[in-house]
Amino acid sequence: MAETTNGKKFGTGPVFLTSICTILGAILFLRFGWSVGNVGLMATLLIVLIGHLVTIPTSLAIAEIATNQRVEGGGAYYIISRSFGLNIGGSIGIALYLSQAISVAFYVIAFAQSTGPIFEWIEVTFDTGPIEHFGFRLVSIPTMILLSLLVLLRGANTGMNLLYVVAAILGVSLLMFFLGTPETDYQIGWEDALYNFFEPAKYTTEELSALGFAERPPKEEFFYVFTIIFPAFTGIIAGLGLSGDLKDPSKSIPLGTLAATLVGMLVYIAVAFKLALSLPVEVLANKDRLVMSEIAIWAPIIPIGLAAAAISSALGSILVAPRTLQALGQDEVMPAPNGNKWLAAIRTKDGEPVNSSIITVTIAFVFVFLGDVDVVAEIIAMFFMVTYGAICLISFLEHFSANPAYRPSFNSRWYFSLPGAILCIYLMFKMNLPYAIMSLVLMVGIYFLLSRYDNKRGGMVFLFKGVIFQISRRLRVTLQKAAIEQQEEDYWVPSIVCISQDSFQRLASFDMVRFISHRSGFGTYIHLIKDFFSHQTVAQSKKVLKRLLQRTKVSQSNVYIDTLISPSYTTAVAQVLQLPGISGQDNNMILFEFSRIKPAQLAEVADNHSLIKAAGFDVCVLATSEKGFGYKRDLHIWLGKEDYANGNLMILLAYIILGHPEWQGAEIKIFAVHLESELEVQKAKLLTLIEDGRLAISKNNVEFIPLTNKMSVKSIINTTSVDADLTIIGFSDKDVKPENYQEAFTGYDELGNTLFINTSSEKVIS
Repeated sequence: MAETTNGKKFGTGPVFLTSICTILGAILFLRFGWSVGNVGLMATLLIVLIGHLVTIPTSLAIAEIATNQRVEGGGAYYIISRSFGLNIGGSIGIALYLSQAISVAFYVIAFAQSTGPIFEWIEVTFDTGPIEHFGFRLVSIPTMILLSLLVLLRGANTGMNLLYVVAAILGVSLLMFFLGTPETDYQIGWEDALYNFFEPAKYTTEELSALGFAERPPKEEFFYVFTIIFPAFTGIIAGLGLSGDLKDPSKSIPLGTLAATLVGMLVYIAVAFKLALSLPVEVLANKDRLVMSEIAIWAPIIPIGLAAAAISSALGSILVAPRTLQALGQDEVMPAPNGNKWLAAIRTKDGEPVNSSIITVTIAFVFVFLGDVDVVAEIIAMFFMVTYGAICLISFLEHFSANPAYRPSFNSRWYFSLPGAILCIYLMFKMNLPYAIMSLVLMVGIYFLLSRYDNKRGGMVFLFKGVIFQISRRLRVTLQKAAIEQQEEDYWVPSIVCISQDSFQRLASFDMVRFISHRSGFGTYIHLIKDFFSHQTVAQSKKVLKRLLQRTKVSQSNVYIDTLISPSYTTAVAQVLQLPGISGQDNNMILFEFSRIKPAQLAEVADNHSLIKAAGFDVCVLATSEKGFGYKRDLHIWLGKEDYANGNLMILLAYIILGHPEWQGAEIKIFAVHLESELEVQKAKLLTLIEDGRLAISKNNVEFIPLTNKMSVKSIINTTSVDADLTIIGFSDKDVKPENYQEAFTGYDELGNTLFINTSSEKVIS
């Protein structure tokens, strides 16, 4: 077989043969009659149906993904890792590789069992007593040795040439099975055959004795039978593992995989009917006999066919598994750099992954010594089910994300992929709960190990970012439409936007935004680059954004970060006021920040206050001090006689801030200060507002402080709140005039961080 100029050897035929020889493999010959005998024909057909409800969506997903991207070496692992990222893809890939390596042992054990008639003849002829089970290892171990030497020394070309031979034998054996009839003693009529459709347990003890049974064979539960049968359907991704050796993967993988899946399903249905119409269920239920040989026109062809199917499947697995491991090494998934290089190494003369093959045959030898087909089948089924579920999930998410770069020439449908993914998870837990839990725990453990080794390779964000975008897009449109019909007083949620030039000098404004947006609101933080728009400032803004995003990662905040380039503060404010809210609703609050030691920045707030009020925004001005937010234990609110409109917003923000974990256990204290002569009147007015529900506080939480002629409000606040971690004070529009704005926001030198609030409208809290 001549190689192409790019070193790729194979076309569609090997993909089909590798898949179909695994699908129509050992399980078909060893356990399909056992399935009919245990759960009946209808339930066996249901097993075939359920199996293909998993494999057909997976086949369609494989065909779709393979025609959208170049599927390189590693097959299913390559698809998963390029969609979920290397850490998640690597954890699934390792599980996939283990299942492929264990499959080699599974098929070698099955091949050994095809020699059962020979050992039976030896037992009868030479009266040796039972040697069959011991004799199986005399076959399986030398077979494993020969298979290992074949792959290690000769590589994929020899293996693929043999695959054509064994596929021909497999075809002949199935043909002779369908043309045959059972021995006279076991023939059944249409009445019994119809009965076999439903209930596999009819014969009396005497009838069983006449058939040669000492007792009725025990019956197995449906999902246990499904678990043992399921590896028969795993051949759909066998050909995918050859992706690195294919001339045109985008053509060969869809055609070969889909053809093998459909042919396999038809053959399984036909075999099930043939078995049910030929033998009593008690005969079929005996797993120690090759019941198909009792039907075929030449009995020895069935052991020969089993041997061919088993050895071809073993060949397919032993060709595919090392290439998956090699791909893992090439991606440097393993937490051992030298180990990755060793696994990725190839033989120069033919490109064979010899080192990965050595690891594969070693694992296979371990499971060959176990020698139990059913135990190995259960392990394989779990890992393959995870792989199939992941492939279906990728297809569904790609459809949902509407990624314009996802343009496969073959299109599946999301309503195939999604049920396929859900069914895989459901079946895992129905098949074997302990194995399912152990499989998932193993993969989660591998994922955390790989993430700890390299946390920069990403996780499901590679795929889910498109899904998140679509969800966000639809929610924002829905919320915008709903806002037209919603009355403003229905409820209020803060959607705060902050604009700052001092992001890297002071953290207080960013912290305030993350406090407010942690759970009950939405926050956008804009770093202003006061300059003209140019290549240089754009490059600068990207660097700044990267630094700010790292801050959000460290602080685990829910703040949306961005940068803005503008030559003046006024134009920047005008742009920020017109930004769409990240929540889908408009922003409704803006936060400014200044340092007490640099009050000159207040001029920019005052100059733009009328612009902000025209937009209908609530205004917050944060004065920062060297005390910062202290220990985040005491939050003081000060209400003056002109603060009744601001009151609810001040109180509401205080409770929202206390909802942040860093303020857990903090206490809110509310103070109202008035002239002694007005104290009783203002106290009655405030208590009336509280009783009417216009202020969402308890009268027990308010302390009334008389103001004498010898004291100022600022001195009382400075004295009372000197140890507060955050002080909230209201201000009015007239306080922000060019001639007196500094008076409103300065003079609180004894306080820690102070938040000044001016509401655009009174907030009604029900």
